[in-house]
Amino acid sequence: MPENPAVSRRLLLGGALATTGALAAGASATATAAGPPTAVVPSVSPRRRPGQRSIAGVPFAAYRTVRVGVIGLGNRGGGMTEGWAVVPGCTVTAVCDIRADRAKRTADRLVAQGKPRPAEYGGSDTSFEQMLKRDDIDLVYIATPWEFHHRQGRAALLAGKHAIVELPIATKLDELWDLVDTSERTGRHLMLAENCSYGRNELAMLKMAHEGLFGDVTNGHGGYLHDLRALLFSDTYYTDAWRRLWHTRSTASFYPMHGLAPVAAAMDINRGDRMTVLRATATEPKGLADYRERFVPKSHPSWKETYVNGDLVTCLIDTAKGRIIRAEHDVSSPRPYSRINSIAGSRGIFEDYAGTSTTGGRIYVEPDHGGHAWRDFDSYRKEFDHWLWKKIGDDAANNGGHGGMDYVLQWRTVQLMRAGLVPDIDVYDSAAWCSPVPLSVTSLAAGGRPVEIPDFTRGSWVNLRMGLDSRETEMPPVA
Repeated sequence: MPENPAVSRRLLLGGALATTGALAAGASATATAAGPPTAVVPSVSPRRRPGQRSIAGVPFAAYRTVRVGVIGLGNRGGGMTEGWAVVPGCTVTAVCDIRADRAKRTADRLVAQGKPRPAEYGGSDTSFEQMLKRDDIDLVYIATPWEFHHRQGRAALLAGKHAIVELPIATKLDELWDLVDTSERTGRHLMLAENCSYGRNELAMLKMAHEGLFGDVTNGHGGYLHDLRALLFSDTYYTDAWRRLWHTRSTASFYPMHGLAPVAAAMDINRGDRMTVLRATATEPKGLADYRERFVPKSHPSWKETYVNGDLVTCLIDTAKGRIIRAEHDVSSPRPYSRINSIAGSRGIFEDYAGTSTTGGRIYVEPDHGGHAWRDFDSYRKEFDHWLWKKIGDDAANNGGHGGMDYVLQWRTVQLMRAGLVPDIDVYDSAAWCSPVPLSVTSLAAGGRPVEIPDFTRGSWVNLRMGLDSRETEMPPVA
């Protein structure tokens, strides 16, 4: 049962919505809840244990300086470490990697940039446990291969730290529940490092949806469509080929969150609606074997591998309010990059990665448009630009990868902690957005039959609350 009475988004935002706001996604808490269709494969939600409480809406304690410890210093972790170090009021106090030389190189780079030298840990797969014993770490950033995320995220929470974890936070359903329970038990936040949720187009799409521009939102489409074949067969990019090996041992949507999370945020998932049922389909696994045949020497160790995961894995997700989300994953087919990033409703539609404008988006909304012709997204993004991009967009362009999304994610995380605010992305969002990973395994194994998606909030999803559609706030001054 819900723990708190539901409130409307208008009340939540203090009446700040435009007159079209009543049409926005989740605008009425009394909207008809269609309820989940019958799932062939049910899901069991464990009860809270004594002393365990919801962490939804719980703010950070205000930190004068956010001290970050980093676990995992490969391509992603190494770059992000330098990003943390340039955010005002943030310092990297410790770095760790199973390869100790990476910790030293990262520390050397920070010193060369005029930053304090972090403590170095490495040499074994348990080195991070020694780092977590330090009392000068407030936030642990984890950028290791997927199979380590649950163990390291859980350990960070139990050590009294907050944690921000690269995608996915875990790969199994019981691990996702364990992270939810551990966060609730420790009172520490665990957040998915979903940088695409802070993308400029994604946040503008979120604002448009919440202000009713698309009318009643009925469906969304997102994904991670990225030709990674060359990197997957590289001997240096993914340490020990960890990411390619996932394609030899599992059939799943490994990484749909970049497209799913922004759509889910625009639909107020966990904030008035929730994902209820998932069905998965997969094409035959052809791409990696074909690439290997044409471009990889016969002496390469990959020739001992058999790829079992489908090239395109699609998850069709129902929500409690009767909406549909389509989330795709494909990293083994030749194609231009896309996260799709689309929202549609009774008054219009937005599509990203499709237009010819500088933003890459296109839009069609009534009554502004007609004649069955798409319009450029440029003027709409300018009108609905999120305050974060207005405030730090220039800094993001200078300091952050992935078009500045990384810096916006890092700046905002530090600001939330220093100002003592509620996280934009909490452990419930993180678990829900990552749940298609294990649930797609179950659905595909059952021939694509529907699988029930757990309610990680244990009923509090009915309550509208702020998230990525935050009000503008300031970064506390650095003493």
